[in-house]
Amino acid sequence: MSFLDQLKSQANSLQSRQGEQQQGLLASTQQTEMACNMVSQYLKDLVRQLNVIEPDGPALALDSKVPWPPMKLTAFQADSRKKTLRDREVFDYIAIGWRILPRAGAPVTGSVSANFLPDLQRLEARLAAGWVQHERHEQRHPEKNTLQLVRFDYTTESRGNVRVTPDHDKGMLAVRLANLSGLEIQNTMLPVSQVQTATLDELAKLIVGQPSRFI
Repeated sequence: MSFLDQLKSQANSLQSRQGEQQQGLLASTQQTEMACNMVSQYLKDLVRQLNVIEPDGPALALDSKVPWPPMKLTAFQADSRKKTLRDREVFDYIAIGWRILPRAGAPVTGSVSANFLPDLQRLEARLAAGWVQHERHEQRHPEKNTLQLVRFDYTTESRGNVRVTPDHDKGMLAVRLANLSGLEIQNTMLPVSQVQTATLDELAKLIVGQPSRFI
C-alpha cells in the first residue's frame, strides 16, 4: 500500500467516526427537544391551574426567631427561550416563576440582625436567594469604627422559580429550584430519558409543598 493509500484509509476512518458522532449528536438533540417540549407544555398547563388555586407557600424565615406570616403562591408565569444549535432552533431554557406573598393582607416589614460572620453570611445568602427587598444598616464602634452589628430591614415578599436548561449534546436537563421549601437554591440533573408525566408530577408536588420524590 502506497503512502497516499495509507492517508486515504486514515481520512476515510476519520470521516466515518465523525459521521457516527454527528449522528449521535443529532439523535441526542432530537430526544432532548422532545423532552423540552413536554416540559414546556406541562408547565404552561400547570400555571393555569395554580393561578386559580393559589396554593399555600412554604414556611419562610430569614432567622428562626422571626418567622414570616403564612404565605401563598400566586401570579404564576411560564417562559421559554430558543437558541440556534448547529443551524437548528432549539430550547435555550424553560422556566416557571411565581410570587410568594402573605396569605392574608399585604407584605409587612421585619427586621433581623447579626453580629457574627457565619450568621451574617447565612442572612445574606437567604436574602439573595429569595429576592427579598431589604435595607442594610451597619452599627460600628464609636471610637474604633469596627463593625459591631448588621441589621436588615426587609419586606415579607419573595419569589419562586424553576428553570430548566437543556444540554442537547449530553441529553441532560439542568434543573434549578429557587425557594420551593425555603429561602434557598437547589440544583439537580435529569436525564431526558426520565422526562415523563410522572416525573413532572413530582416536580409539581414539590412546587406546592407536597411530599415529592423529584429530588
